[in-house]
Amino acid sequence: MEKKEFWINLRDEDLTEETKTLFSSLPSEQYLGRDLCNYQGSWYYDSFLQGVLNFQRGFQPQDTDVIIASFPKCGTLWLKSLTVALFERSKNRSSDDPTSHHHHPLLSNNPHNLVPVLEMNLYRDTQNPDLTTKLSSSSPRLFSTHTPFHTLQEALKDSPCKIVYICRDAKDSLVSRWHIICRCLNREEDRSILESMFESFCSGVCLFGPFWDHILSYWKGSVENPKHVLFMRYDQMKTDPHGQLKKLAEFLGCPFSEEEENNGSVAKILEMCSLSNLGSLEVNKTGKSINGIDYKNHFRKGIVGDWKNHLTLEMGNEIDMIMEEKLKDSGLKF
Repeated sequence: MEKKEFWINLRDEDLTEETKTLFSSLPSEQYLGRDLCNYQGSWYYDSFLQGVLNFQRGFQPQDTDVIIASFPKCGTLWLKSLTVALFERSKNRSSDDPTSHHHHPLLSNNPHNLVPVLEMNLYRDTQNPDLTTKLSSSSPRLFSTHTPFHTLQEALKDSPCKIVYICRDAKDSLVSRWHIICRCLNREEDRSILESMFESFCSGVCLFGPFWDHILSYWKGSVENPKHVLFMRYDQMKTDPHGQLKKLAEFLGCPFSEEEENNGSVAKILEMCSLSNLGSLEVNKTGKSINGIDYKNHFRKGIVGDWKNHLTLEMGNEIDMIMEEKLKDSGLKF
């Protein structure tokens, strides 16, 4: 496979000698034509490894920080937009419509830019990024990560900041990742890529994987400290968006008042943050992320069960069997 990178522009000259040396010393495997290394139980490209190291050493958490965590393509963009909208509405309590003001950040910027990824964006090249210029003017500070819980915790240094984790059915997540990779490589629905990703998924060797270890790390974190980690499920957000948004608002310390519920604030935020509405905004039709990925590539169906249109029944059954075995005795089921 060609080595065009679909997540971020990787340049060897951006890597420190420490990163190169550590990367070469760690267990490595191929993933879609590129080397991954295993650090603290998770698989990373070299530049992401550098970002993790910088982040763990240089991040100075604030108690009010909010971190949105996820495995890639598990509803991250939707959760980011909802979180931005919740805090933005807290600034405009006097308005009956929390989405009405013309300077709403979601109207002029993509959620992935408003809530940047710590290890992929902010800390990739330095331990001391200028966060005042790289973050929106939101308060509290909003970040995101794809690292597992134990790797994130090492950087948080026992901070009580809030972590919101969103998980998704493994099969839908795999298909969603396949679609965005194909789009970025201009190889629409290339079955050979899907089959390669399926084999990698089942072996546990995939970017930020293994998938099951990622989920379990945050699940255990939420069970042990539910005030610190909120564990959300994409399928529940789709079937009960009102209830799940209210749950998110309560966890973040900005619950909806009875008056807000009566005037339809919950429904208005859900409408504004729907994938169909966000995808129709001009900024998300034409813009590019700082990773060089077209914003439009982040928007597709966002439905539960779309894997059935792309994976064979045998592939689906194999993933289900693996997930059932890996999650056994954890209390978490799909």
